[in-house]
Order: sequence, then structure tokens, then C-alpha cells
Amino acid sequence: MDNFFSIGEVSKYQNISKQTLIFYDKIGLFRPAYVDPDNGYRYYSASQLDYLDTILIMKKAGLSLNEIREHMQHYNTQSSLAMLRRQMDTIEEQMENLRQIQSRLKHRCDQIESVETGKGQTERVTVEEAREQYILTQAVEEPGSLREASIATKKCFARAFEQELPVFFQSGVIVPLDKIRQGRCTEAAWAFLLTEKWEKTAGIRKLPAGKSVSTFHMGDYLSIGRSYQRILDYCEKNSLQIISDSYEFCINDYITTRDEKEYITKIMFYVK
Repeated sequence: MDNFFSIGEVSKYQNISKQTLIFYDKIGLFRPAYVDPDNGYRYYSASQLDYLDTILIMKKAGLSLNEIREHMQHYNTQSSLAMLRRQMDTIEEQMENLRQIQSRLKHRCDQIESVETGKGQTERVTVEEAREQYILTQAVEEPGSLREASIATKKCFARAFEQELPVFFQSGVIVPLDKIRQGRCTEAAWAFLLTEKWEKTAGIRKLPAGKSVSTFHMGDYLSIGRSYQRILDYCEKNSLQIISDSYEFCINDYITTRDEKEYITKIMFYVK
């Protein structure tokens, strides 16, 4: 047809699939100027190509198809300017979120690399000043085994993602000191995710700055008892009184490896 472009030609010129053009037609976003009643072939006018350019540019800028469709029903310079400024604000917010995610991923990478670099010293016990931290907690149901702790951890992740909390993609558990002294080192009372101070959400607990003792456990979680014994012996030998339950921070776990032999868990107590 003279002065019209077939769907194949538009697809070629605009580098967009025929299936996408058909979908745009179905949702009322970009309909052909003419449809042959005999064979159903779609044809587009020359002026429509500019319209399609506008749609594709807006889509590239991050607007949804619904937003584009609503905007282009009655758009002019002022409405376009307002829409573009709103989208700039949206992009800035997305960039900030991505910067935060990047920072938290770097935090995890730095932890893994630090432990990997010093593997020869991982079985030593360290006394240090713990920095202030915040954790999102979830109670672990009895008997507090690995199964219950895993379920609680997943609930933590679900809450964090639903409420868009600033978590660091690092989980852990709290094991009561009395259970550890009884040799029941894998029976957690709480699961947690490392996060930031967030007053809008219940269940976020502050870990204060203070004197702490810690060690790293290398290998599968069921063998963690030997690392607890190491840290308990150290505290007794050096007259350190443990004044908290145990905080276990997963440095390398199922998120970053399938091999349990590569698991790394940091065990920390507050002491005086």
C-alpha cells in the first residue's frame, strides 16, 4: 500500500519484533492506521513512526507501558515536562537503591575475602571492641534445629523484602549461652539479618558497641561445637566472663557456595 508501512517494515526500521507490535496493538498503546479486512495485515502511516519513537524512548527511560499509554492520550509540552521530571526523580531513587545494594554486596565480598586471605589464622580467638550493629530478628520455633532456623531465616528475608528494609544479605542466628554450655550448640533461639537502624519496623534489635570475643568456624555447621569449645576454653583461661548469648554471623554459606566444607561462620560473645 502506498504511503503505508507493513508490520514487517516497521519491525525492521524500528528494530522491534512483530510480536511486540501486535502486543502494543492489543493493549491499545500503538494501533495500526489500517488493518486489511481480508487478511488482517497491519499497516502503519509515516507519522506513526514518530509516535512509535516516542513510545520506545519513554520505555527506555523506564516508564511502564501503562504509564506511557496514559500519558500519550493527551500529551503536550507541559505534561511531557512534568512526566520527565517525575521520571528523573524515580531514576534518582532507583540509583540510590542500587548504590545501597552495591555497598551491601561489597560488604559481603570484603568479609569473605578478608577471611579467605587470613585462613591460616581463622581458628584463633580474638578479643576486640565490637562496633554497634542492627539486626532484624525472627524467633526460631522449638526445638531450634537447623530446619527451624532455616525457616526463620527465610521469614526474615521475606519480611525484609516486603518492607524494603536495608538488609546486607547476611544472615545469622542467636544461640543461648546455657544451651552452648550444655553442648547443644546448633539449637538457635533467633534468626537474624544484618541491617541498619530502621525505626519503622518492629523486630530490629541493636547490638551495642562493646568488648567482645570471637572466632571463626570453618566447615559444615553440625561440627560447630569444636569452635565453641575453643572460644569457651579461651575465655576460661583468660578470665573473661561471657555476658551474652552467642551471635553467629554467616560469612560464607549456602548463598555463596554449595560446598559445606567452605562454610565460614563468625561466632561472637560479649564479655567483660
